[in-house]
Formats: sequence, C-alpha cells, structure tokens
Amino acid sequence: MTSLINRGNIFDDFFRDVAPGFYVRPLHGDPLPTPSQIKLDVKETEREYTVHAEVPGVSKEDIHVSLDGNIVTLRAEIKQQDSSNKDQKILRSERYFGEVSRSFQLPVDIEQSEVFAKYDNGVLTLSLPKKRSSGGVQRIKIE
Repeated sequence: MTSLINRGNIFDDFFRDVAPGFYVRPLHGDPLPTPSQIKLDVKETEREYTVHAEVPGVSKEDIHVSLDGNIVTLRAEIKQQDSSNKDQKILRSERYFGEVSRSFQLPVDIEQSEVFAKYDNGVLTLSLPKKRSSGGVQRIKIE
C-alpha cells in the first residue's frame, strides 16, 4: 500500500521535469505545512517539560501558544505579502499564507503562571513547569 502512495510522487517529479509548464501548482505556491511538519522535541525533568518546536519563517507575533490543563496547542499564522508594481508582473510565487496548528498532551498539568516562552532563529522554546502536587497521596476519611 505504501508503494502506491509513493508512486504519485515519482510521477509528479517525472512530469515536473519533463513538462514544467504543464505542471499545475497552487496559486500561491506549495500548500500549507501539515501539523506534523511542526517538528517537536519534548524533554522532561523532575520539575518541568521543555519543548523545542521548529516554526521557521514566522514572526513571533504570529505564533500563539495556549494551555488547557495538560494540553499544549501551538498555532502559527503564515502571511504572504503580495506587492505589485506597474513595471513588474509576478510570473511565479511560491510563498503561501494560512494557519497551521498542532496540539499534544503531557502526562501532568502545567503550572500556567510560571510558563516561559522564547522564539529565536525559527525555534520556539517553551518551559512548562509541572503543577505541584498537594504532598502525595491523601487518605480520605470515611464517615
């Protein structure tokens, strides 16, 4: 089954090389990245989780991170700035616009008041402290 899926890519490459003028592309270039294309590294220590997410080509103002208990959602808005000039016409544009998001669940809830985020060179780094427990197992008195 996997070989059938890959054959489409072989034919696409063949037709793109043989007849590039007849190969139809989306209006503004390649399609949006899929959520799995936001590559993640998640590391755990006793106190916190550290997440490194690759989000290249996006300004930090267009990256949104939200927390709901132990569910982390990353959302990036990708914008294409079309500029037109009366002396130029666009023959091909491979930039795109839209939104991509990815959510994942961590084993324990996050202490939302202590979360830290930093974006540098296309990599978003999140420091997500674990919510402190109330001191271990608590026995409930039955009346």
